[in-house]
Amino acid sequence: MSDLVTGEAVELELQHARLASRGLAFAIDAVLQFLALVVLYAIVFTGADVDTSLLLTIIFVIAVFVLVGYPVTCESLTRGRTLGKLALGLQVVRDDGGPVRFRHALVRGLAGFFVDFWALGLGGFVAVVVSLFSKTGKRVGDYLAGTVVINVRSPQPHVGEIGMPPQLAEWATQLDLSRVPDGLALAIRQYLGRFHTLAPESRAILGSRLVAEVTDCTGTPCPPGVPPWAYLSAVVAERRRREAAKVGMPTAAPATGVQQPPAPPHQPPRHDVQPSQPTTPGSPGDTRFTPPS
Repeated sequence: MSDLVTGEAVELELQHARLASRGLAFAIDAVLQFLALVVLYAIVFTGADVDTSLLLTIIFVIAVFVLVGYPVTCESLTRGRTLGKLALGLQVVRDDGGPVRFRHALVRGLAGFFVDFWALGLGGFVAVVVSLFSKTGKRVGDYLAGTVVINVRSPQPHVGEIGMPPQLAEWATQLDLSRVPDGLALAIRQYLGRFHTLAPESRAILGSRLVAEVTDCTGTPCPPGVPPWAYLSAVVAERRRREAAKVGMPTAAPATGVQQPPAPPHQPPRHDVQPSQPTTPGSPGDTRFTPPS
């Protein structure tokens, strides 16, 4: 049961990046870093008259600044993507599938410089060897930071279209979804697609963890009385609606009031359910939600 919660994103069926794609992404980043070093060295040393010790110190400082600063800055600002990873459709996520933070990027960047690639890494030999012995393709920096690289463009098992709970339609239009990364959205879709195949306890734990991740990204917690899956469904559906609107695809207008969904099939009648309290548009107060099919 624990592997559904902490199994390095396996429970979400995320596709781990292969060594070839990671190598190509690294090559793209290495070329960009090399060009940056050439430009910086040319600027610093053009017409400069310095002694050897100072020269070596400046060279080392600039090298660390570029080779560590570039991946750390990119992965921190883009939630796990350098330009090379962006070109190859790769993304760094935490072992639980959540987005990385500055501390994860910093640990990866320092380990990449000193162990995986440059200082002691023999130009990436250490990273390749460690990745070959890892089931998820991790290098030393990933083990130290608790991260894994996934392929967000790879074909995923079909989970169907995630519908918007009618009670949350108007409320969802007010969400700030700009900081919800692709990896987290994919994890939510996988969770909702496997909702009925998960054990109840694992379903509740994983749902709560995903809700916490989304809350951290949006700044809007799950409304009282709303089940985690409904909150996550609303986030994914609203995100899809906005993306479709950006490219000019027709989208259905969000509901303006609270609607009652049909009752789940094969569900025996219950006599202990109290009538729901009146709600106002945009306030998801009706908790009678139909679980995802």
